[in-house]
Formats: sequence, structure tokens, C-alpha cells
Amino acid sequence: MTKTKSVPQTSAGTAVPQFATSDRKPIKLTEVVHPDGRISQYPPPDVWDDWVEWDGKEWPKRVARRYTLVPTVCFNCESACGLLAYVDKDTFEIRKFEGNPVHPGSRGRNCAKGPATHNQVYDPERILYPLKRVGKRGEGKWERISWEQALTEIAEKMRKSKLSRPNGIVYHVGRPGEDGYANRVVQTWGMDGHNSHTNICSSSARAGYNFWTGQDRPSPDYANARVILLISSHLETGHYFNPHAQRIIEAKTDGAKLITFDPRLSNTASMSDVWLPTWPGSENTILLAIANHLIQNDLYNKEFVRKWTNWKEFLQFIQSSTSSEWDSVRPLVSNLREASPFSFDIFDKVLKTLYSEYTFERAAQESDVPIERIQETAKYVANCEGKLATHVWRSASVGNLGGWQVARCLFFLNVLTGSVGNRGGTSMTNWNKFVPKPFKGAPSPETWNELHYPMEYPLAHYEMSILLPHMLEEGRGSIDVYFTRVYNPMWVNPDGFMWLKALKDESKIKCYVALTPTWNETAWFADYVLPTGHGPERHDLMSQETHAGQWIAFRQPVRRVAMERAGIKVDFTYQANPGEVWEENEFWIQLSACMDPDGSLGIRQWFESPYRKGEIITVDEYYQWIFENSVPGLPEAAAKEGLTPLAYMRKYGVFEVKKENYSPFEKVIGKFVMGNLMEDDLPITNYTVDDKDRVLKDNQVIGLSIDSEVKVGFDTPSKKLEFFSDTLANWGWSEKENVIPWTLKSHVHPDFINREKGEMILLPNFRLPTLIHTRSANAKWLVEISHKNPIWMNPEDAQHSGLETGDLARVETEIGHFVDTVWVTEGIKPGVIAISHHLGRWRLQEDSGVSKGSSNLVELHDDGKGGFLMRVVHGAQAWKSSDPDTSRIWWSNVGVNQNLAHAVHPDPISGVHCWLQKVRSIRKADPDDKAGDLFVDTNCSMQVYREWLAMTRPADKVSPDGTRRPYWLARPLKPLKEAYKLPK
Repeated sequence: MTKTKSVPQTSAGTAVPQFATSDRKPIKLTEVVHPDGRISQYPPPDVWDDWVEWDGKEWPKRVARRYTLVPTVCFNCESACGLLAYVDKDTFEIRKFEGNPVHPGSRGRNCAKGPATHNQVYDPERILYPLKRVGKRGEGKWERISWEQALTEIAEKMRKSKLSRPNGIVYHVGRPGEDGYANRVVQTWGMDGHNSHTNICSSSARAGYNFWTGQDRPSPDYANARVILLISSHLETGHYFNPHAQRIIEAKTDGAKLITFDPRLSNTASMSDVWLPTWPGSENTILLAIANHLIQNDLYNKEFVRKWTNWKEFLQFIQSSTSSEWDSVRPLVSNLREASPFSFDIFDKVLKTLYSEYTFERAAQESDVPIERIQETAKYVANCEGKLATHVWRSASVGNLGGWQVARCLFFLNVLTGSVGNRGGTSMTNWNKFVPKPFKGAPSPETWNELHYPMEYPLAHYEMSILLPHMLEEGRGSIDVYFTRVYNPMWVNPDGFMWLKALKDESKIKCYVALTPTWNETAWFADYVLPTGHGPERHDLMSQETHAGQWIAFRQPVRRVAMERAGIKVDFTYQANPGEVWEENEFWIQLSACMDPDGSLGIRQWFESPYRKGEIITVDEYYQWIFENSVPGLPEAAAKEGLTPLAYMRKYGVFEVKKENYSPFEKVIGKFVMGNLMEDDLPITNYTVDDKDRVLKDNQVIGLSIDSEVKVGFDTPSKKLEFFSDTLANWGWSEKENVIPWTLKSHVHPDFINREKGEMILLPNFRLPTLIHTRSANAKWLVEISHKNPIWMNPEDAQHSGLETGDLARVETEIGHFVDTVWVTEGIKPGVIAISHHLGRWRLQEDSGVSKGSSNLVELHDDGKGGFLMRVVHGAQAWKSSDPDTSRIWWSNVGVNQNLAHAVHPDPISGVHCWLQKVRSIRKADPDDKAGDLFVDTNCSMQVYREWLAMTRPADKVSPDGTRRPYWLARPLKPLKEAYKLPK
């Protein structure tokens, strides 16, 4: 596929962009007054197609430039903030990216990562053409190939795999950056082939929320909250950093109290009204002490708890249980006759008895936090007036064994205060995130992939991706074709040298295809490296739960859109992008069609146009259908402006579906009138009400009976908030510490850390707000701001270890050691060291691989016995390229890839990697050590893997119904029920 001659070329990746001059004068900006009182100015949307402004770089000369402004979506975190690309109307080069003022989530404001998109587009080291390996894996020998060759060869391997076995192809995604497109593609292949990064990111918190609500992500209404409680530095560096940060600051300005749990004095902690520097793993004790304060003093919302929690089921469980754990409360329920209904008063007494052990004194002792701060936090929560906005995403929930209970205990406070789904409270993701349905969906797969959902983890909140190389090492299976997209497991996952072993063994992973716009450590070992676009070089739909409304945003390839506005025909996006950089949307369409050219595999049908029978769909047609049929209100809004729905989204880049969406679980779908169920004054027949107050019609649950009304309820099996998890009780985890919000003993509990011997806790999973996981290395502005990840160490610990700021230290872990510089600060709790997880990039060749300005050149030594030694040759250096800024690199220390020296810690319930690491020792480095050096023994890796595997309770031992996993639990590409059956 060659470029069409009429399509203008871009200098991106090869030269400095050039911009034309204009003889027109600039247009006045629109002034916007924000809720917090600040004023911004933006180009009015009606002149986006022909915008003129002075060139600031030409000052003091007054040189005007003429642009077409194309809205798109930032792809440098998951917030999906709106961007406007300033595309030169003559050269079609991109001048800059600024905020899209009509975007309801970001509202025209962006963090540093948004404008830095320009760095990524014009990165002189980006991959511009498809590459195929010609040497051994990891040798770095490549040949440039055409897209036709890549499609033909990869599709043939996929077809061969599809014909030979059900699950030979794997799509492994890191940050998806889109909603549903790739999942739909994988589902059309008819296999259980989806893998994700979720169990290194958020699966523990998501599991905790899922057990409560049936949804797995919270959506705090920060802007209207009276109290905001964050477990981590979420304001500063969290999942929805920019849109959430805006609203948290607005709430603080309006008088809201901000509370932060974090062993580290983050920027967020420094801005909080109360900072609780908790000992890792003690968070639940504090949360339950606050809950106990509400319960004992009758300060909780009893009416909300009565109506919306499954308290009756919990009392029935106690009554039937023979475990001594419930002895303290059994007398409260055992005297009731079986026919007698439970009263809420009994439940209240049970709560008071159960949680009485969680005193402020106990919380202060276990957390090593002053009792006054815990009491102050409890006072704020008690006085929140039902407006408590809370959030945990990573931090303690993914740090600790049993961290899913952190989310359970945190949300318990929302439930007790009635702050669920209401204004100022905490909603759930599906109430504020909008995902439209595509034109045609393939059926669920009929098969189960044991490499993704092994027998040992029936409750895992998504795939056990961290264990893939360990399971391959054990001989549990192999992969025919392995795709990674926005994913760099060798660098970002724990135990990266196990990934290296798997990738170098072509009997385990037979063909590896890396979809990436830039080099990364894992892609270096691929068979094909296919350059796919950065944010402004691709199509995607995105929506996130940024606030109490619902919106959908349209990411666009901005040069292509600008050219099409100018009347230039573009058939495929790679024709308008730098080099031959493609977008995944079109790539997946063409690859799937090439895999099944005659339709005999049943795949081609899912990629045929709904508008042109029998012909392959175009990317325009795909989104045209969605905008015309799946986004409520969009066709009407477009018609008012004389536009088609697709043209409307091309123009504005976003559509607000709902301005507010509070308490959807309260929606009334029927009422009982004189014993009859009525909907819109018409009787509903064939219904029953079961002993859990669920209303069933034709044996399907349709709602929940509450006080003579039938309401939508929640997405749990009980349709209620599940204070008591019947699922955990039935699937082998019936202990008190599992079935209700409770404390679980972390793997880094003080009992397991001998500080007298120099053992400490390593907190390795905090973020820097200017970086983007594995995508920052080629964003020069961001790397200049943040390029090293030193060891945060308290002065007490530094004195004990004989270390000072700037010293090199060797940190010994369970499976090896690494070397990094020390930063002595009182901003970290004694007994804990902390290292940011964004940095420590590396490359194996001087002039190829990860950017020279953000990576170490290293030598990698394999002793052939499971030991891997990485030695740094030198750090970042300046170099000459098409970008003059690369000659201005002034830093050399780019940190350490600490994750390589972390053993896997898969939580036996949620499946999350428990990131906190036990440090066996930390001491001054050896004379020949360099920052970034490390060693790992993969024999120890496998030993630790097996120790954690032994904690599990496999489905074939505990399943109550002969299935692999509870069917109601969420999972991507859920197979048919038949696939859930345990093998005989």
C-alpha cells in the first residue's frame, strides 16, 4: 500500500514542520468563566475550520498563521480529555494541541500530557514503516515490509491457528484508549482470545466494588461533595487526573474537606485537610474504625441501609453458619423462629457487636497514625450530609494481599452515609460512562482459555496476565499468534525476565506481533513491529466517568480530517499519517477480512458494510452507523445544525448524552396496587417475588421490591448492595474476613517485616503526573520534567543504613536486586521506601530502541541457569536528529526498571498483582554498580510464583455448581454458559 500522490506528505519523524503565513488578521477568542472563577479563552467553534492567529515564536514580528482546528481525544491516559489540533491549512502540519472547550469532561483544560502529544507526533525516533524480524529474536535486525505483506503473512498464521485449535490467538492490550472496538474484533474470531493489563493495574479495587455493586469502577461526584476521601494521591496522579483534579479543587474552593490516606507525602496529601500516613495494609482498620464510630453513635443512614443492602441474607447466613467466628452475634439471631421475619433492629445490633472491636485506639496503633487525625476524619465523614465522594483505584488496593477489601471497606462508608449515586456522593461507572453498541455483534465464544482464566483463580477480576510466562514455563500451553497493543509487559509487569524467557522461546510464543508507534523493551523481541498511530492519528470512541453526567468523545486522525475538509481524498488513514503509520481500526478490518477472504471461517460477515452489501466496511461507515443509531439525542442535535451525526462528531469531537445521571437504581419500573404489579397503570402478569425481594417475570429478574414499589436496583445477584457476599461464601471463601467488609492480613504486615534486620517495605506503584506508563519516553517535554525515580527514604532509615541523598543504594528483593539513587525526605513513612513506577527505560543497541534521551544503554547477560544480569553502559545522552532539541539533553540519570526485580504476587481472590515488596536489605552500592543495574534469578521467580499459587482455592475444589466461575461476575468477551462448565 503506497501513499496516494495527491495526499500531502508530513515531516513528522523526519524534519522540523513548516507552516504557511496568512495575510488575514486573527479572530477574537471566546471568553469562558469556569466554576472555580478562573477565565480561559478559546477559538469559537463556528470558526474552527478557518482560524487565524499570530505565531508566538515569531515575536516581535507579527506573523499570522491559518489553521483548521480538528477536535480529537488525548491518548496519554484514560481520561479521554478533549484536544484541538491546530493543522496548517496549506502544509497540513500540526502546530500544537490545546483543549477542546466543548468537551464536558475536560472542559477545555488539559494537564501537561495533552500538549505533549505534539512531541509524540514529531518524535524523530518513531517507527514509520512496518518491520519484520530477520535475525534471532532480540538481535535487533529488521527489514522494512509493506502493509500488504504484513497482512498476508500474519493473516495466514491466524487462519492456520483458527483451523487447528480454538484458542491459539491472543490479543493482549494495555491501555485500550477506546471502548469496545478491539473487543468486538477479537470476538468475531470466535475464540477466548482477549487478555489485558488489569491485574497489574486495578483489578483488586474493581473486584471489591464489583462484590458490592455489580459494577467495578467508582465515579465520585467530587464537584458537589462535602467530604472527599482518597486512598492514594488521586487528585495529583490518579486514573482520571485532569477532569477529577478540576472538580476536587472546585469542591475545596466551595468548602469541601479533602482527606488522603498515603504513606507518602504526595502533592495531594500536602493539599489535604487531613493526611493519614498509614502503614501499608492498615487502611481497612482505619476505615472500619470510622464505620464503627458511625454505627455505635447511630450516625449512619439506617433507612438507606435498610432499603438497599442485603442485610436479611446476612442474618440468614449467620443463623445457618456453624463457624465460631459468629459466636458473638449468633445469640442475636438464633432465638428467632425460622418463620419469624428478621427486623432491621436486629441487624443494627449485629453491626454494633461485630464492629465494636474497631476502635480509634486500635486504628492508631496498627496504622501508626496519630489518633487525633483518625478522629477528625471520622467527624468529617459523620457530618458529610450524604455527600461523601470516595475513590481507590490502585495504591493500597493493589499493594496488599487482600487489597480488594480496601475498596469494600471504603465503599462501606458510602453505604453507611447514604452517599451512593446521589449528588455529592459516589456513583458507579455505568451510570456516568456511555458506550454505544456497534452495527453488528458476533456471538459469545464457545471456548475457555485456561492461560487467561486458570482453574486456580475462579474469582479473578479479569485475566491472570501476570502469570502468562510462568504458566508457559510450566507447559500449560502455547500461543500461535500473540498481539500486544499499548502494552510493554517486559518493562511494566513484575518479573520481566520471565517474559523475556517466554518471548525468546519460539515454541511457546510462535509469532509475536507488536502494535506500537514507538520502540519499547518488549517490542524489541517481536517478529513483526507494526507502527500504529498516536492519539491524533487514529479513530476511537471514548467515554469515562469523569463526573455525574454522560458523554461520548470521538478521537480522529487530525491530518486526515483536515485534508478531507480541503477536498483531498484519503482512502486509508496511513496515507495521511507520518510514513505509513496506520490506525488499528482499519488494520483490524483488513486483517480480519484477509484471514477469511471467502467467508468460510464465519469471520468476514462481521466486517461487511451495513450500507454496501457484501463489501468490506470502511471506518467512516462504522462510526456513521453508531452515531445514527446508538447515541440518544445525537441525530436530533446534528439535524438542528444541518449536519449528519457523523459530520457533527467530526466538527465537535464530543456529544453530551446526559448532563446529570443520579441514582438510576432508584428508578421505579412498577408499583404494587392491591396486590397487583402495575406498570404505567397496566398490570404485569407472570411475575413472582422471591424471598430476596427480587421481582421475576418469566423467571427473569426484572427489579427489586421495596416498600410497595419495584425499582431497577443494582447489578448484583440480589439486586441490592451486597454488604454480605454470598458469592464469596459459596465459592470457598466463607470466612468473616472475606464475606463482609473486614480486615485482611497483608503480606507486608508488620509481623512479616523484621525492621531490626533492616527489612523494609518497598512502595513501587505511585505515579508521576507528567508521565504515561510506557508511552512517555518519546515525549521530550515530559521527560525533561520527570526523568528519574530515586528511592524515597525517611531520615531515620537513611541514618540506620548509612545513606545520604545522592548515594547509590543496592535494594535486595525476593528474587534479586537493583541499584538506584537515594533521596532522603521526611515525606515518606519510616520503614517504607518508595520508587515511582514510570521510569527506568532501557535499550540494547546504541542507535535503536527506546529513545536515547530517556533510556539507559544496557548489556544483558544470561547465565543459562536462570540468572539475568543487566549492566548499564551509560544513561541518557544528547544526540543530533531532525529535532534540534535532542542535542540539548542535559540529564543522564533515567532511573531503574525496578519491576524486573519484583516477584509476582497474585492475590488468590482478585488475581491482582500485590505490588508492595518486602525489601530484604538496602545498603550502599558496590564500587562498580551503576544506577539502573539489576540482577534476577528466575528460579526464585518460579519459587515465589508457586508459593502464591498455593494460597488459591481452585474452582474444581470449591465450585458450588460445577462451573469454573460465577456467571454473573464481569469478564471481557464472556463465553457462552456451556464454556463455564468444569471439564470432566
